[in-house]
Amino acid sequence: MTDVEELLLSRIRDVADYPEPGVMFKDITPLLADAAAFTALTDALAGIAANTGATKVVGLEARGFILGAPVAVRAGLGFIPVRKAGKLPGATLSQAYDLEYGSAEIEVHAEDLSAGDRILIVDDVLATGGTAEASIQLIRRTGADVAGLAVLMELAFLNGRARLEPALEGAPLEALLVV
Repeated sequence: MTDVEELLLSRIRDVADYPEPGVMFKDITPLLADAAAFTALTDALAGIAANTGATKVVGLEARGFILGAPVAVRAGLGFIPVRKAGKLPGATLSQAYDLEYGSAEIEVHAEDLSAGDRILIVDDVLATGGTAEASIQLIRRTGADVAGLAVLMELAFLNGRARLEPALEGAPLEALLVV
């Protein structure tokens, strides 16, 4: 394990039985509160943006906003939020997807992405991959290319990577931590 990985992991708090019994929640707020750890995280993700040739960063609601915006600034790129349905004013494109119990929908402003854009998707955690998969589909519908997906942490036992690799069509999936 690298020094950066050790630093990041040491600042993630496990919260048992949240949001429901049997779930071990990975709380990243201690990491965000630590300037050195947050800077190391931002630098690592900005490095991924550079390595993928990204021209813009997309952050997935909500913690993807917290991580994606400083990554975009550090990498010298624009930042585009992908929001839950009904949260963006003006013309949007939407993508519905299934959850374990029900469905959800995400949106992006139609004019924010276009052909020629190379998008790095940033989020905090890769779990089952449903939201990330929907964002990949949504980005491609704008005509933009997916340069890759970068997350702070992958919950390997939920097997989201297997779901996403076909959707990514060869674009890299980078997780700074795999737990």
